[in-house]
Amino acid sequence: MKLRLHFVVDPMGWLCISLVFGIWLYNTFFIPKLVLLPHYNEGHIPWAIVVCYYIASALCIAALFRASTADPGRLPVDPHIPHSEREHWELCNKCNLMRPKRSHHCSRCGHCVRRMDHHCPWINNCVGEDNHWLFLQLCFYAQVLSLFTLVLDFCQYYYFQPLTGLDQEKFTTQHELALLRVSALMGLVMFGGMTSLFYTQMTGILSDTTTIEKMAQFSNEIYGAKRSWQWALAEVCGTRWKVLWLIPLRSRQALQASHHFRTHV
Repeated sequence: MKLRLHFVVDPMGWLCISLVFGIWLYNTFFIPKLVLLPHYNEGHIPWAIVVCYYIASALCIAALFRASTADPGRLPVDPHIPHSEREHWELCNKCNLMRPKRSHHCSRCGHCVRRMDHHCPWINNCVGEDNHWLFLQLCFYAQVLSLFTLVLDFCQYYYFQPLTGLDQEKFTTQHELALLRVSALMGLVMFGGMTSLFYTQMTGILSDTTTIEKMAQFSNEIYGAKRSWQWALAEVCGTRWKVLWLIPLRSRQALQASHHFRTHV
């Protein structure tokens, strides 16, 4: 497995991804220390819940790292254009390089990206043909981790038994604001935002439409063909093995479209 790293020099993007990483740190270290592990040590919750929480956290940060450092599909300076596909290529009027149709020039990154969906400052990278599946994974695992955190916050105050090895009055005084308000607020915002974004991305994938094409308001006329959800996700993730759709630490290989599904290049 060969994973190429791709970094974008953008101070605003660095700030945004630092905020995302900070939220992940909060959920991964603060919540388990105050809620998850103390109740596990006293036998209030099974070990499987603890393991699932840390697995979700690990997959979330792995997807964030891969989505922000993976090459989104940057076009080379001198691309090899097969003779049979030359009619599907065009000249970029910003960088004066040949590119496949449905590619777009990113002003933030300064180059053209194959099948570019959008530039996301929260991962400091473009979302394109080669890392779209990683961005989708990030949205999914962020939903899971945010929902997990909300459930733990709720259970801490309305379901879990009081901790016998802790001064409950002192604990409530020191940590109620951070735990109940900050954590719950972040969980609600992240879960709502990621759910909306995940839904938007899935509808675009199933209709073979990028965010840029939706904004241009011509996708329904040209590219909005409905496809099988299995093939649509297999094409984006680069594999037909569904279990691999959820694993960020792997490389992606473009699938060859069958005669039933014509790709737009």
